[in-house]
Amino acid sequence: MFGKRGNGGFGKVEDTIVRTPPLAPELDTAETNVAAPAPAAEPEEMTVNTPITPGGGRPEKKKRATKKTDSYYTTKSQVFSALIDTIDLSQLSKLDNESAREEIRDIVNDIITIKNFAMSISEQEELLEDICNDVLGYGPLEPLLARDDIADIMINGSGQSYIEVEGKVEETEVRFRDESQLLSICQRIVSQVGRRVDESSPICDARLPDGSRVNVIAPPLALDGTALTIRKFKKDKLTLDQLVNYGSITPEGATILQIIGRVRCNVVISGGTGSGKTTLLNCLTRYIDETERVITCEDSAELQLQQPHVVRLETRPPNIEGEGEITMRDLVKNCLRMRPERIIVGEVRGPEVFDLLQAMNTGHDGSMGTIHSNSPRECLSRIESMIAMGGFSLPAKTVREIISGSVDIIIQAARLRDGSRRITHITEVTGMEGDVIITQDLMTFDINGEDANGKVLGQHMSTGIGRPQFWERARYFGEERRLAEAIDSMDQAVA
Repeated sequence: MFGKRGNGGFGKVEDTIVRTPPLAPELDTAETNVAAPAPAAEPEEMTVNTPITPGGGRPEKKKRATKKTDSYYTTKSQVFSALIDTIDLSQLSKLDNESAREEIRDIVNDIITIKNFAMSISEQEELLEDICNDVLGYGPLEPLLARDDIADIMINGSGQSYIEVEGKVEETEVRFRDESQLLSICQRIVSQVGRRVDESSPICDARLPDGSRVNVIAPPLALDGTALTIRKFKKDKLTLDQLVNYGSITPEGATILQIIGRVRCNVVISGGTGSGKTTLLNCLTRYIDETERVITCEDSAELQLQQPHVVRLETRPPNIEGEGEITMRDLVKNCLRMRPERIIVGEVRGPEVFDLLQAMNTGHDGSMGTIHSNSPRECLSRIESMIAMGGFSLPAKTVREIISGSVDIIIQAARLRDGSRRITHITEVTGMEGDVIITQDLMTFDINGEDANGKVLGQHMSTGIGRPQFWERARYFGEERRLAEAIDSMDQAVA
């Protein structure tokens, strides 16, 4: 396609490479309409969110990138303009990723030689990698996306970026050439899932091919430039056993969670932002029987269930005319017509909670969802408030009876002040007493203080409940012996 170069080097490159009409020097590939191949440094498949606690098994923290100078960006802009003037990106897009990279590197090396740019070998290599990422991937984001120790990437305009590593937020030297490059990369990301971000639609939720969650908010709503937030998935599939190793839960607590997932308890996972709710939901779904038909409903599809019979549904925003929106409530209501055995809602935010509770209460045992709240009791209040948001004019007692008859277990996850993540409560909803929903904790996490390094110290404690309310359900599934052993072991540890 590109042909073989003669001995004339860059001076005769037009004889061997398909040329495009000259473009403005400031043009960036992200602003072209050419479809590029998949990102070069795309991480391997990830199926979970950030681990519930930082700790063992993490890759060694990588050294922060050297700060690039204005001279570097000027040189890069000149080389990039010459590359765009030389190569036909539509032809380049037909090559596989590795071949396209090699072609770009060869041409850029020729440009640097002919233009006589004064660069060290390391600077030249860095420039080559940056330009390849700009053309084929997500530009300056690529090095961050390739790192598996990063939980969150937060871009605050073109000149400022932060990452979360091991529960701590730190600034990086990554920056974009200007606001137009950042917005173009955001458009490239969201267009892959059929969405858009522009002045008329400045807020957008999307996902990367690996399932990582993406949120973009653009000017004029973002006053200091486009804000891009990416919640990355880890490459390795996190399990409850790994959470035990991290100290997020005890072995006995993990056994109880396994049984809860297996015996079809209706579960709500509660927690604050970044507390590990989606990670925990992914862990629990591993214990769903492979014969069950599972339907997931999400705003941005990120759950990665391993069962063979899974139907994944995703909401849709309105089009440019303001029509065609499909809400979470639309999906949950439609689920009931699809013969589900379990319904998994990635995040419950509004009136769809009423339809989920109805499903839980009408034969769809084992359904699960997550909700933002800071305690099991607050979780119940939030559910009640969201039902009221939907315009349902039901007496408060009736609403609470629906909740208590639908939800079996609330699992509370928390991100502590040292950045670690813990499962702080496993709580049963046992019924009503008057107008009040009654709950009982099976296990809690008690904080005892912190050490000299600021690490939170604490331990998971049994509350001494002899038999949980779902004991008969565990007996039906043949899990009562394991459940009894786990509870006895927790009680002995306390004693």
